This record gives sequence, C-alpha cells and structure tokens, in this order.
Amino acid sequence: MLRTVLLTGCMLATGAALAGAQELGDVRQGLAYARKVCAECHAVVPSQLASPNPDAPSFASVANTPGMTATALHVWLHTSHPTMPNLILEPDTVDDVVAYILSLRRKR
Repeated sequence: MLRTVLLTGCMLATGAALAGAQELGDVRQGLAYARKVCAECHAVVPSQLASPNPDAPSFASVANTPGMTATALHVWLHTSHPTMPNLILEPDTVDDVVAYILSLRRKR
C-alpha cells in the first residue's frame, strides 16, 4: 500500500503539469499487449479479482487511483522499478497500454 501511495505521489508530481498533453493510443492494442506481456504479474482485465503477483497492482486499481493521468502513466512506464522487469516499449505501445489502462476507469 505504501509503495502504491509513493508511486502515485511521484507520478502526480512529475506529470501534473502536462496532464492533458498526451494523446491516447489504441485501447484494443493496449489490451492485446497487456494480455501478452503484463498479465504474467498484473490483473489486466476487470474480471480478474487479484493479480497473479500479489505485489503487482491490478490495471483497474491503477486506472482508478485518484489523480491518475496519461502523463503519469507515461512516466511510470518509462521509469525503472525494482519490482518490474526493465521493459523498453515503443512509443506507440506505451500510448496503447496507457489508453487501455485509462479505459478501465469507473464511470462517475
């Protein structure tokens, strides 16, 4: 929980100024990539109640983190984390994954 709070704080601090600047990618391509690469650790679809790795947040919980933005997700996906593999993603892939994650936001 503390790691999620710290991660969220870092993402918000880094990306808040550019929150609306990113264009989103293709949600379907983002889901396909997430199922292929991210699902080993993360719950990537809303019907999954828990991630395979209990330390990995579900994509739905990431999407519904207060203040989460496309920019924050871009920063997160371009930053090394000790608990994640060092993924090097093409810019379009990042856009697609970000678009997919943000599509999981609950409607308010």
